[in-house]
Amino acid sequence: MESNRELFVGLANRQEMDDIQDRVLDKVKQAQILVPDDDLMQLADQIVEVIEQGKRQLAISINQTIKSTYWNVGRHIVEFEQQGNARAKYGTSLLSRLAQILRARVGRGYSRPNLNNMRKFYLLFPICQTSDKSELAICQMSDRLTWSHICELITIDDSLEREFYLNECIAEGWTVDALHRQKESGLFMRLALSKDKEGVIELAHKGQQIQTAEDVVKDTYTLEFLGIDDKKRYKESELEQKLIDNMQKFLLELGKGFAFVGRQYALTINNVHYHVDLVFYHRILKCFVLIDVKRGAVKHKDIGQMNMYMGYFAKEENVEGDNPPVGIVMSHYKDELMVEYATYGMDSNLFVSKYELFLPNKEELRKLVMNILK
Repeated sequence: MESNRELFVGLANRQEMDDIQDRVLDKVKQAQILVPDDDLMQLADQIVEVIEQGKRQLAISINQTIKSTYWNVGRHIVEFEQQGNARAKYGTSLLSRLAQILRARVGRGYSRPNLNNMRKFYLLFPICQTSDKSELAICQMSDRLTWSHICELITIDDSLEREFYLNECIAEGWTVDALHRQKESGLFMRLALSKDKEGVIELAHKGQQIQTAEDVVKDTYTLEFLGIDDKKRYKESELEQKLIDNMQKFLLELGKGFAFVGRQYALTINNVHYHVDLVFYHRILKCFVLIDVKRGAVKHKDIGQMNMYMGYFAKEENVEGDNPPVGIVMSHYKDELMVEYATYGMDSNLFVSKYELFLPNKEELRKLVMNILK
């Protein structure tokens, strides 16, 4: 009797194992069906690419339509204002009254401030008014420029300054936040201060052109994004760490072409160890850019040390095709006379620049630029 029970249990266990094995085989077969072969994967890749391309084209089409629509709204407003009796009849209340009507008929999006932006868009881009193909001209302005970009650009009264930021947005693909920051930091005016009248006009028309080391180095760097109180004591290591933590914003301030390589870059000379604070590579100039950050005033030994770093990189780090390195000693204070003497006879690619922890006074910068343009 006992042996029969054991036999029954054994048969039951075997049957259970067979059931489990069958279920496992079913799962394997299902998995094999779900795993596509190479041909199917290739087909899927092609379809995904078509879908993604369609999404991009749709986004571009929507962007172009928005700009064209808003520009034409502005055109109608300006043409209405130019009628002799319109201003006398409505005065400054025109946009407010128009906004109320449009809100009732087409919904949100046509408030008085928005209508004013559309009006300014039409007025500040008159090139679109010179041809019957105005809509095409707006669409070709650039796919990279959105309505939000345009709302930032039309706040700039000076035409040269506005043209500069327009060109840089298109060339560099700035986001709206990046455009706002560069505008608030007075980038155009800071670059213009180192140029003569012809240079300022060329800067506006063509944007920032990179040909030599002088073109990529600023006399003053604005580091307000670090959030360091200018009156508070801080260490150089803290300043360096904050630059690392805000590298994307620092790259924006450095300008086009910079790629981050590393921090505290180690080099050994005669068994003595040195460290470069920050090392970048400039893809346009095809050279290393070495930066040492100083919390206080630059000293002559800081300049000599940077010259040594540049010599080391030229001899030991450069490879075929690399140009001589650029060195920047970035300090909070700069004694111009001492720097002139300390750099006498040194490599022309060695620069001493200041940094500020707050946004510059744009009105003062603008006055200086206007003096250049006189």
